[in-house]
Amino acid sequence: MRTWFLYGLAMMAAGVPVRAVVAQGTEHWNTGRADDCRDHWFNDDDATYCEVRITRLGRVAGPISVDAGEHGGIEIQGTDGDSVVVRSIVRAMAATDDAARALAGQVRVVTDGRHLHAEGPAERHRMWWVVSYRIAVPRRADLTLETVNGPVSVDGVNGQMDLRAENGPVTLDRIGGDVHARSENGPIDVALIGPRWDGAGLDAETENGPVTLTLPSTYAAHLETGSETGPMSIHFPITVQGRIDSRHLALDIGGGGPPVRIVTTNGPVVVKRGGS
Repeated sequence: MRTWFLYGLAMMAAGVPVRAVVAQGTEHWNTGRADDCRDHWFNDDDATYCEVRITRLGRVAGPISVDAGEHGGIEIQGTDGDSVVVRSIVRAMAATDDAARALAGQVRVVTDGRHLHAEGPAERHRMWWVVSYRIAVPRRADLTLETVNGPVSVDGVNGQMDLRAENGPVTLDRIGGDVHARSENGPIDVALIGPRWDGAGLDAETENGPVTLTLPSTYAAHLETGSETGPMSIHFPITVQGRIDSRHLALDIGGGGPPVRIVTTNGPVVVKRGGS
C-alpha cells in the first residue's frame, strides 16, 4: 500500500484529476487551476481530510527555501508581482473523518518569512499527513527546493536555484538563471523559451529516470546531454566534429551560448524542438 500511497501523493501534487474532498480556502492565484484538494489515497477503508492554508509573505529578501519533507510536492509559479504567496495543501488520512480532521489540525506550516517546512505528529498505523506547496513568486527569485517522494516544478522564474527530488519528477518550464536540478529516481523534463538561456546556465541530472529537453527551433546554447545505459534521441539535425560518442553529446547549437546540461545515468534521453 505504501508504494501506491507515495505515487498517489506525487500525482495529487502534480494535479492529476481525482475526486474532491473537504477543501478550505478557495482563493487562487491561478484561476485556471482546479481545486487544490483532491483525494486519491488508494485505501477506501480510511478517511481523508484536506484543507488549503494561504500565507502571504510579502517581499522576500534572499532565497526562498522549501522543504516538502518525505511525501510533499512543490510547485513554483513566477508572477508579475513582487510578493510571495504560499498555498499549503494539508492532507491527512486516519480511520475516521473526525480523526483525519483532528490530525490535519495538528500539522503546522512553519516559516520565518523565507524558509518553509511542516511539522506534525509522528506517522502511526493508518495515520498519515502530508503538506504540498503551490507558491507564487516574483519572476526573478532565488529558490532552494527539496522533497523526497514528491514532485518539484518551477515555471516562469529566473534566479539561482538548487532543486532536489530524491524519488520524484522535476519539471522546469520557461526558466533562467543559475539552475542546478537533481533527482535520484525520477524523470526530468525541461522546456525552454526565447533565443538563448538567460543567466549562467542549466545543470540538470537524474540517476535513474528519463530526461526530456524541449528547445525553440532557433535556440542558441552549448548543449550537453547523454545517458550511460539508455537510448538518446535528438529530433533535429546536428553537426558533430571529431569522434562521435554514442552515449554523450557536447556541442554548440544555434551558434552556441550559455551551457544547457541535462543528463541521466540510467534512462532514455529525448531532445526536441518546440515552443518559441
